[in-house]
Amino acid sequence: MRILHTSDWHLGQHFMGKSRQVEHQALIDWLLEKVAEHKVDAVLIAGDIFDTGAPPSYARELYSQLVVRLREAHVGLLLLGGNHDSVAVLDESRALLACLGTTVVAAATDPAGQVCVLPRRDGEAGCVVCAIPFIRPRDVLFSQAGQSAEEKQVSLQIAIKTHYQTVFDAAITRRTALAADLGRTLPLIATGHLTTVGASASESVREIYVGALEAFPTNAFPPADYIALGHIHRPQPVGGQEHIRYSGSPIPLSFDETRQQKEVLLVDLGADGLKSVTPLPVPCFQALICISGNLLELKAAIAAAASEGTAAKPVWLEVTVKEDDYLIDLPARIEALTEGLHVEVLRIRRDRGSAVARLEAKVSETLDELTPADVFARRLAQEELADDLEAALTERYTAIVAELQDAAQ
Repeated sequence: MRILHTSDWHLGQHFMGKSRQVEHQALIDWLLEKVAEHKVDAVLIAGDIFDTGAPPSYARELYSQLVVRLREAHVGLLLLGGNHDSVAVLDESRALLACLGTTVVAAATDPAGQVCVLPRRDGEAGCVVCAIPFIRPRDVLFSQAGQSAEEKQVSLQIAIKTHYQTVFDAAITRRTALAADLGRTLPLIATGHLTTVGASASESVREIYVGALEAFPTNAFPPADYIALGHIHRPQPVGGQEHIRYSGSPIPLSFDETRQQKEVLLVDLGADGLKSVTPLPVPCFQALICISGNLLELKAAIAAAASEGTAAKPVWLEVTVKEDDYLIDLPARIEALTEGLHVEVLRIRRDRGSAVARLEAKVSETLDELTPADVFARRLAQEELADDLEAALTERYTAIVAELQDAAQ
């Protein structure tokens, strides 16, 4: 059984005013080529399929296209909800997609519904999956009055561990029944969309258990043959264990990810469990480059970066200015340096040195780095509202944003 493990596609992301539609289309085309080349049996996307709870229409079209093209290639598809995904949006087409060979698990509410079997290309059962999506605290935990922050953290960790064990036990029962019918034992894998102890994150990764759980310990996972994780955008094994891995996002979702080699993972499984994990490097579909220096140094750096762009696909730049940060006409000067070159400056930062580092530490984010959903969620968090009212306001807000984004297309 060969699975392609990927995660954190963030379809529909607007990156500092730029759409990622062309990149995601190129990613799907490339992925289908690799699926055919390596004879992949099933594709697994471990959460954050969409960037927002109300994805624009073109993101939904890409989603549907991926499902249909993998169906035509006789390749199974498992889609898991992430913290960016709307349970309602994923659930609305779940029954329909099941008819096209795609399994969607949007929420961690029903342990029995999180056990599935991925098929091989020949239609035979390939492996049993504990298909666990992003676990929202309300799905596994009842809040108790008077708990300290530390007690809440311990309670949530125990609840998540218990949920994993419950689903794993159900998967073992399913595997035992299948072994009796098939005469062979299937490998068993698990999934997750969370931060684990020891994982290295990037600036585009949101904290998902704010004030409650910083990271989940790897020794709390059940003994699955392979654990396919999402949420962290940097590809990496966790805690030195080759069978617990983040695939990372397939395209850079922030400027601090530009130096990472993006990849998807080919996971080979046999009757005895995990056989091998092979990273497949993902090509760069849009050049993102960070440069820094004073104005004199930036002139040469911008010219060098421009050599990687074309008129049709200019390089996207983040410029950090040193020494000349006091200039009030800095944006105009940077624009003059880029004139006639195949580059677009998406963000200008000022490096004011260690003298004001402590002051800037408290203001480490700019509006450019936040999505409208981030801003709305943070404002909403300042109010004391009932859960149903908060959910209704969020749903209404995301619907309005989606309408505006669709109108802008």
